[in-house]
Amino acid sequence: MTTTTARPPQTSPPRPARGDRGSESVELAILLPVGIVVLALIVVGARIALAGDRISGVAGIAARDASIARSASSAQRIATTSATTALASDNLHCTNIRVTVDTSGFDAPPGTSAAITVDVWCTVDLSDIGVQGMPGAKTLHDVATSPLDPARDISLGLADSASPALTGSVV
Repeated sequence: MTTTTARPPQTSPPRPARGDRGSESVELAILLPVGIVVLALIVVGARIALAGDRISGVAGIAARDASIARSASSAQRIATTSATTALASDNLHCTNIRVTVDTSGFDAPPGTSAAITVDVWCTVDLSDIGVQGMPGAKTLHDVATSPLDPARDISLGLADSASPALTGSVV
């Protein structure tokens, strides 16, 4: 016959319950820096995306403005002024704006198709975000081409001509 013996009841004192006291502070200390870095990355991405979108529009505007100029020198001046004014007025944090204009299309004879090309570079300042390991700046570039007016020099040639038929005087 088998006999079973019952275990005696626990006589040791019960262990104190381990609470979660203080765990919120540890969680916050771990997650707060991660949240700050994620927020900084969102700000950096938004600033770069905004500047990239705006710079592509500025290159197109500068190329169109320069394409209606009557000379290569005025096209250079108009494109540079147009691009720098547009980028400076939008508060894009561009620290260095560089504009180059290819005015070789003005060498084509009047009446032939030609184009003007504008390159715009904008260095976006990211240093004010202040997260370690982030780059201090990002350079964005865009290029746009616009056709020149085929009659761009004809009106200038008329005014400079000494021909009576062109100047309107009668002989």
